[in-house]
Amino acid sequence: MTKRLMMIGYGAMGTEVHRLLPEGMELAWVVVPEAYAAATCTPWAGRAEVLTSIDACEEAPDLVVECAGQPGLAEHGEAVLRRGLTLAVVATGALADEALYERLATAAREGGGRMQLLSGAVAGMDGLAAAREGGLDEVTYEACKAPRSWKGSHAEQLIDLDAVTEKTVFFEGDAGEAARLFPANSNVAATIALAGVGMRDTRVKLIVDPDTRRNTHRIHAQGRFGEFTIELNGHPLESNPKTSTLAALSVVRACRQALEPVSF
Repeated sequence: MTKRLMMIGYGAMGTEVHRLLPEGMELAWVVVPEAYAAATCTPWAGRAEVLTSIDACEEAPDLVVECAGQPGLAEHGEAVLRRGLTLAVVATGALADEALYERLATAAREGGGRMQLLSGAVAGMDGLAAAREGGLDEVTYEACKAPRSWKGSHAEQLIDLDAVTEKTVFFEGDAGEAARLFPANSNVAATIALAGVGMRDTRVKLIVDPDTRRNTHRIHAQGRFGEFTIELNGHPLESNPKTSTLAALSVVRACRQALEPVSF
């Protein structure tokens, strides 16, 4: 039986997710801002309904995925959860806003919905969350990307991206601050924080490297369980250097999980 998907946003990530949807999952609704609604209709020629609000959907999607970034989650998340639906979230950086986090959690509790936080651009979040159960002493995260991946972000206020000639640290702080200052780049910091020791206690270092073409994420954790270090070197989407290919694939995996009786 085909299951029906609602997608919030349809940019570079949404396009990639749509292209890779597993058999048995159909994109039935797309939620976009009103200014983009007419243009978004074009790719499907009526095969998916384009909406500007969750309430405009008269049926119940089997899964809702957020591919719109932090503003999309803030605008539509509560409505999804209050309808008792499952919402798969990539833009975990929005949850650095404690008031928003509480509103979404309340909506889920009262409406019977479920917010599924995806691993996005990194690996090992299952192990990190398991380690937390026994007590974590320290979690650190380093992100290193090419200058083009930091373009248009707060990084431009901290360093001259066009003039950088060597690998350079331009930000050090906690995960909450990183997520707020770099919403298009630092969802990973928030994901690690939510799986581990929280926004304030997760230490973050952001780096620009003019000699790299990949996004490098390095996570170190230690606690009662022992110690681990994970390093992932990922490719950004060609259509958007701020978006990780693996982040899009994590959404595809959530779609597959909704279909399979047994899944990782």
